[in-house]
Amino acid sequence: MLLAQFTERYSRQVLYPGIGEEGQAKLARSHVAIIGCGATGAAAASLLARAGVGTLTLIDRDFVEESNLQRQVLFDEADAAQSLAKAEAARRKISSFNSEITVHAHVADLVPGNIHNLLYDAAIVLDATDNFETRYLLNDYAVEQNKPWIYAAAIGAYAVTMNVLPGETACLACIFPKPPGGTVETCDTAGILNTAVNLAASVEATEAIKLIVGAREKVRRSLLSFDLWTNDRSEVPTQHPRQDCEVCQQRNFAHLRGEGRPHITLCGRNSVQIHERHRPVDFVEMEQRLRPHGTVRHNNMLLRFEYNEYVLTIFADGRAIVQGTTDVAQARSLYARFIGS
Repeated sequence: MLLAQFTERYSRQVLYPGIGEEGQAKLARSHVAIIGCGATGAAAASLLARAGVGTLTLIDRDFVEESNLQRQVLFDEADAAQSLAKAEAARRKISSFNSEITVHAHVADLVPGNIHNLLYDAAIVLDATDNFETRYLLNDYAVEQNKPWIYAAAIGAYAVTMNVLPGETACLACIFPKPPGGTVETCDTAGILNTAVNLAASVEATEAIKLIVGAREKVRRSLLSFDLWTNDRSEVPTQHPRQDCEVCQQRNFAHLRGEGRPHITLCGRNSVQIHERHRPVDFVEMEQRLRPHGTVRHNNMLLRFEYNEYVLTIFADGRAIVQGTTDVAQARSLYARFIGS
């Protein structure tokens, strides 16, 4: 007989032998953090919320735009029109279809200074970021804390994912000792199929569920990649750590210490992120100050300022995304001119 709380919402899932009543109860007690609420993160969050994961922590530094709606399943046209922060928009949408679970939304850039506080309570961490800088930071943190995490990415028609079980499998640095060199394609340059995103998210979410319910022997131990357009598929074994790995064997956590981390990073779509400023922002005061210079609007999480061909999005902690340029010096100049140095 099904547990009372599982009779309807999760009944079909409980019927699956790999889950059952005990597994569903474990899901209800679990806490998963998802870093990035864009395409992959939104899909993974939706899947885990609908599966009954009791607590989700969603961390994202960005806001919803119209171009997101082709593939980012937790957002709608109203979110884009309001430039709503993705983490908060995702939390609201999840609450509309599963009010029984807890969702913590953090509009933040995950950095060495906040990673321990933001991820402390999560048992599993899911990667849904768009850059290797954050992935290496996640890898350092997970190895240090002996906490499983799952790498996932999608670009074009291509999806890739890998489980990292510290002490058991290879870590990200075992497979990729250094970040990719040269020009790296993004969805803004190479495009993306929403089906590739959902494949990556589905595999990632399923692997997380395996870990939660205790089916550790079923967890895949390989770097899996699949191209939905060409049907090419490959797997790189990750059963064992690389013996000379600087991170998981030598326990040198340079990314966690913030060594060499740029204060200003490019974040795609002809934009620069400035995250060296950490100070509270009074949006009402700032709107009044900026209104003579361009178009301004704000909500309680961010302010959007349009000036000529540039758009500055200011977050509550002083972080900013400057759209309309990839020139770091130009972005800094605009920030200093209108926001302050």
